[in-house]
Amino acid sequence: MRAGKLKSGEFAVLDAIRKHTAELVIVSEDASDNTKKQFNDKCSYYKVPIFFFGDKEELGHAIGKDVRTSLAITDQGFAQSLRKNLLSTNRSTEEM
Repeated sequence: MRAGKLKSGEFAVLDAIRKHTAELVIVSEDASDNTKKQFNDKCSYYKVPIFFFGDKEELGHAIGKDVRTSLAITDQGFAQSLRKNLLSTNRSTEEM
């Protein structure tokens, strides 16, 4: 977060997807069905990998913030490393 390689919050994440700066998107598993569909559709259209992981509190805590529903990783190297770690975790599910 401090390096500026991460966007959080619905509007910032959607903006990063549209501007092709998002390398990876993470959405909390307890997000509403509408939110999950919206991010899944955008990521599918713009060909951005998306993971559903953890709950809103976990995502926020992971970046040192309050509750967060969505995160966009904008650094390619960090996104690849995080994706590899998420794939090895049984709790996560990848859509793309």
